Amino acid sequence: MRSYLARRIVQSAVLFVVITIITFTVVRLAPGGPAILANPNLGRAQITTLRAGLGLDDPIPLQYARWMGHVVQGDFGTSFNESVPVKDLIRERLPHTLLLGAVAFVIAVGLGLAFGIASAVKRNTWVDRVFGVVGVLNLSVPVFWLAIVLILVFAVQLRWLPIGGLPDDPQASWLGYAKHLVLPGIVASGFMMANVMRYTRSSMLEVSSQLYVTAARAMGNPESRVVLKYMLKNAMLPVVTVIGLGIPQLFGGAAITETVFAWPGIGSLGIAAARTGDFPVVMAITLVVSAIVVVANLLTDLSYAWLNPRVRLG
Repeated sequence: MRSYLARRIVQSAVLFVVITIITFTVVRLAPGGPAILANPNLGRAQITTLRAGLGLDDPIPLQYARWMGHVVQGDFGTSFNESVPVKDLIRERLPHTLLLGAVAFVIAVGLGLAFGIASAVKRNTWVDRVFGVVGVLNLSVPVFWLAIVLILVFAVQLRWLPIGGLPDDPQASWLGYAKHLVLPGIVASGFMMANVMRYTRSSMLEVSSQLYVTAARAMGNPESRVVLKYMLKNAMLPVVTVIGLGIPQLFGGAAITETVFAWPGIGSLGIAAARTGDFPVVMAITLVVSAIVVVANLLTDLSYAWLNPRVRLG
């Protein structure tokens, strides 16, 4: 296990470097530049001086080496748009993204497992068909369209839930924050929930014909025990893989969700930074999201050994 963890840490470090090199190069080569350079009040000489001060005229390898040298010291630079340290922006926005991601993850895994189990147990019944339609819709409907529909129905027409953003009162109760999380949490969880449901159903149907399931029923175990202990646990390996692969999609889709619902997370911050050429913010968000993805994949691999002792990590 130790050798496996050491190898994965080294692989993750190399992966981080490759991701930063690719992202840094693409961002620097993209047309345009920081929004501050498009100020009509700036003359050509001022723009030239400003570019030189920002180091944008240096060769890309030199810019990357300078940026990475600051990063290893914990300095992500200063935002071109906000003129504040990038780490302060990340520190302010990241908790909101993690909260939304956690809510969406719980909804996706909880409902996905529940619907998948119900579909497998009630195979070829109306229950199975209804959940099948729900899964297809979540996989097919664009995130932004679903978000707009839910806002129109539950926020504008019924007025049950707020449109988006955070509560106006910083001292609002947990219930106030929960109301603001309902719609974005449902939207962000839709795609992952559908995948978890589909794989849970197919995996449980596959193990349902195994001899140990038949033996468990013959021993007089209640059906709920057979389903949860004998079928679900042995069907979880492919489901765990889908969950691990869905976490990057969860945070990738959160950028659109945060923008539609005006949720102050790093997703909406990243879109604004990419639109205005705020390079330091884009690179910092890339590092944060990459770290989340790498940790999620590592936890997924470790969960294999816990679910199935025959799996050996080496």
